[in-house]
Amino acid sequence: MSTIENTPRAGRSQRPAEVKVWDIAIRSFHWSLVISYVLVWVSADEWDRLHELAGYVIGGLIGFRLIWGMVGSKHARFSDFIYKPSAVYFYLRDSLFHRAKRYLGHNPAGGAMIIALLLSLIAATISGIAMTTNTFWGSEWVEELHEITANLTLVLVILHLAGVVYSSVAHGENLVRSMISGFKRH
Repeated sequence: MSTIENTPRAGRSQRPAEVKVWDIAIRSFHWSLVISYVLVWVSADEWDRLHELAGYVIGGLIGFRLIWGMVGSKHARFSDFIYKPSAVYFYLRDSLFHRAKRYLGHNPAGGAMIIALLLSLIAATISGIAMTTNTFWGSEWVEELHEITANLTLVLVILHLAGVVYSSVAHGENLVRSMISGFKRH
């Protein structure tokens, strides 16, 4: 990373200085996954080919994210946002009392959500691919697993969005904007 990306920047208004947190790879991954997931969800049971293609894109994106989680920029690495379960618990507890600490990268709950979403998407992708093979074609348990993990993923997405809204309000920052620009206030 260049030093310019890590240098705090201040806008013309009285906004606080900002630092680069989300690299272009993470932002591209995130929004590509959002688009692909929406396509998978709206095409389910209606447009098989689109559903399968979007599912394969999700599989590729997850593969990329697993690699980038080990070799990517600081806040993209799993080591930056995987916390002990107790840290997640205390963060959520503190959130209930509006005293949760602000994190520059992912907070403990956000890190846990990323892992949960990745695992759910991996299970949905693998079961979806399995359904297209001769071995599992028409297998009821594979179809059930695919449907369960697809629905679980939707629940997790809704919880993720709620967490983004809550954290944005609680910490006075626009997390959606930061996932577009890559910058957060310092």
